[in-house]
Amino acid sequence: MIITIGGLAGSGTTTAAKVLSEKLDIPFVSAGDIFRQMAKESKMSILEFSDFAEDNTEIDIEIDKRQFQLAKEYKDISKDLILEGRLSAHFVDADLKVWLIAPMEVRSQRVCDRESKTLKEAIEEINIREKSEALRYLDIHNIDINNMDVYDLIINTNSFSPVSISEIILTSLKVI
Repeated sequence: MIITIGGLAGSGTTTAAKVLSEKLDIPFVSAGDIFRQMAKESKMSILEFSDFAEDNTEIDIEIDKRQFQLAKEYKDISKDLILEGRLSAHFVDADLKVWLIAPMEVRSQRVCDRESKTLKEAIEEINIREKSEALRYLDIHNIDINNMDVYDLIINTNSFSPVSISEIILTSLKVI
């Protein structure tokens, strides 16, 4: 079984993936993990690699390719895996594709708390990042990040705790 979990910055994808991973006792891999691995392979810091990636579309393509390959390998040997990333559902043949949402104020506060930024800084950075990503996704992959048609389940993480979110996902798996 392959599950993808996506969402915008601060929506709780990593937390949800970790909790679900623990409940199901299966591994999870995030696009962020792959990004960090690629930075290490390139002998760059995360910030250096992030700057490099801004002007190099092949980085986004490689992240997507690695997630696809990883999911294929797990599926081929009938092993379970959770993939967390904004575009995972678009590139992976998953049994369940989940998108997490939350109001901007909530997402901004989470980013603010996580990254020790002011709320104003978090909102500005999220807005800039989301506009940039939306353009890149459309340009590189012809994906409209706002089109939810690919997802089986959309959950507002402002309405539920991480444990409750995992329970909703588990219940959805029982229906499939």
